[in-house]
Amino acid sequence: METMDDYKAELEASFRRIHEGDIISGTVIAVDEEEVTLDLKYYAPGIIKAEDISNDPDFLPVRDIAVGDIMEATVIKCDDGAGNILLSKKEANDVLAWDKLKELKEQETIVAVRVKESVKGGVVAFLEGMRGFIPASLISLDYVENLDEWIGRELRVRVITVDAEHDKLVLSAKSVAREEAETERNHKISMIVPGTVLEGTVESLMPYGAFISLGDGLSGLVHISQICERRIKKPSEVLKVGQRVKAKVLNTNDNKISLSMKALEEEMVDTETVEDLSAYTSEETTGTSLGSLLAGFKFD
Repeated sequence: METMDDYKAELEASFRRIHEGDIISGTVIAVDEEEVTLDLKYYAPGIIKAEDISNDPDFLPVRDIAVGDIMEATVIKCDDGAGNILLSKKEANDVLAWDKLKELKEQETIVAVRVKESVKGGVVAFLEGMRGFIPASLISLDYVENLDEWIGRELRVRVITVDAEHDKLVLSAKSVAREEAETERNHKISMIVPGTVLEGTVESLMPYGAFISLGDGLSGLVHISQICERRIKKPSEVLKVGQRVKAKVLNTNDNKISLSMKALEEEMVDTETVEDLSAYTSEETTGTSLGSLLAGFKFD
């Protein structure tokens, strides 16, 4: 037996009133190159012409919109002459997008965008249908010389500036790249087992020790007390920049690689007489590199 609930949707539609300027939501029921049709839970469907969907010049309805998607749009005409409600997503976006962009900024959300063009001082990408600017200094961790080479590339970015009053949207890919590089670096360090002997190149000397480049973007510190058994006042007494050395991994606490050359010297003393560091320092490439050590691991 039929009840009032069976006609609930029809009853709600009969009392609903839609006016020009309203921002309404609907479900996509059809899409083609010319327009998108929405089910508005109303007596008339909503129509959004392709040119009224997005400010992004590369946006394609048939590619970027699917049946079942929920869309919000502004009512332009309650009757387009064919019994449809004419809508504009672009107009609604001018109001709603800035709120969404502010939310993305506050939550520091990482989103993917595609670079559309290069302009003076940076590149342009669209987010939430709005034109965003990525300064050259915030595109990559490395210096960017040719901006045109970035056109068409997809970047993972964060929103760093949202100014609706001045129609200003600024994005940064550099901060995301830095965090992802740090995550990858820490993962590589976590795979290094204390006690492993690694080979590297002295990249810098400090009063408190020597930094050793281990390859694969990693460096380790040999504290001055771990360079050799005899007491030295400064690392340069026995080491020089560019020198190839071997050292044992003491630990990887706090994602820092702590090395010891003295530990190798002590081990060698147990088997033979060692007069100086020449037994485990060299100008040539020998021993196990970090790249070889990590070659068998897959990093996501």
